[in-house]
This record gives sequence, C-alpha cells and structure tokens, in this order.
Amino acid sequence: MNSNVENLPPHVLRLVYKEVSALAADPPEGIKIYPGEEDITELLTAIEGPEGTPFAGGIFRMRLVLGKDFPAVPPKGYFLTKIFHPNVSHKGEICVNVLKRDWKAELGLRHVLLTIKCLLIHPNPESALNEEAGRLLLEDYAEYESRARLLTEIHAMGGSGGTSGAPQEPNDGPQPKKHAGDPTKRAGPSAATVPSALGNGASGVGSTSSNSNSSSSTNNVAGKKKTDKKRALRRL
Repeated sequence: MNSNVENLPPHVLRLVYKEVSALAADPPEGIKIYPGEEDITELLTAIEGPEGTPFAGGIFRMRLVLGKDFPAVPPKGYFLTKIFHPNVSHKGEICVNVLKRDWKAELGLRHVLLTIKCLLIHPNPESALNEEAGRLLLEDYAEYESRARLLTEIHAMGGSGGTSGAPQEPNDGPQPKKHAGDPTKRAGPSAATVPSALGNGASGVGSTSSNSNSSSSTNNVAGKKKTDKKRALRRL
C-alpha cells in the first residue's frame, strides 16, 4: 500500500508518532511492535498465540495501515501469517467491530491490537470471513481446533510466521514430497554393493568364484604339459 504520511495533517502525524513510540517502548503483553522507519502510517506487529487456544505457541505477523482519513476512519488490519480463523479471510483481512462500526478516534492503536489478540481467544462466527472456519467452530469444534492448530504449526512456529508474509490461500496444508512414489527412490542396493552385503554365498558370487578357479586349473594343466615336453626333449 502507498504511504499516507503526506496525506495526514501534521498534528495527526505527531499524535501517531507519539502513540507508536509509546507502544514500541511499552507494548501490550504478548505483542511486539515494529514501527516503519520512514512510514509511520504502516505498523508491523507480531502477536503471540494465546495459551489455551489452537494458536498457542505460534507467532502471527500482522500489519495495521492508517488511511488518509485516520483517525476519523479506523485503520485496516491484515494478518501476514496464514491462520485458520473465522474472522480472518484467506487474504488475511480481519473482521472485527473495533475496525468497523465500533471505531472511535479516541480508542487508539493499543486498543486495536488488544482487541485483535482477544479475537484469537474468542472468535465470532456470526461475522465470519472464513465461512468454513466459522461453520466448524459451531458444528465441530474438535475439527476446527485440529485445522487451526495444524496451520499454526506449519506457518506460525519455528520462525516461519515471522518471515513468510504470504497472503492467505485456501487448502493450506503440508504438501507431499516430490519424490514420493518414485520407484527409483525405492530401488534396492546397487549391484556394486550386493556382494559385500550378501557375502560369498550370494547368488552370482559363487559362480564367479567357480569360473575363476576353473580358469586357474586349466592354466596349471597347460603349464605342466609344456614342462613335461621340455624334459622329454632334453632326454633326446
């Protein structure tokens, strides 16, 4: 998104800078703030998945964008880390009342961040952007929890959530390895390794040894005949 620094009045920019500086120095529990060095109207954050939820243990990157009419109009929030949640669309858009009809200019960015974190604890299926997640939350919580935890483990743990920044996509999940089902990957040991693996009793090894012994025996007989012939000539 384009920067709105030039579109905001100076007094609004001063208020935003003051609040963002305070958030960076004293962030809400479980939330880290990464202010833009040049663009104060775009705020990157990282939210820890709350304990007792399918998102526990994950780190979810999020972006708040302040429009040209801020604070009269609420900021827009986007999850950058993929998440299976009723109120987060496949593209990362967030549906929460504080970013819509409940917004008030005096609420501030801290309130927005805390509300979004609470949304991870208490999803609202009635205003679902992800209809499948909303349906499972109401009809089959065990399946919803399983799906949400799976995506958390894939995208929000081990640093992936902090670096992916990928847009939300449907049908998320682990992909099969490219070599799965490749018969060459399941082939047995090569011919070069068979003798050492099977020993002298291996099929084919004994016949090779037998041929070698037969050839050696033939050579000995031929040599003996030549020696006998030479001795007979000497006697003459």
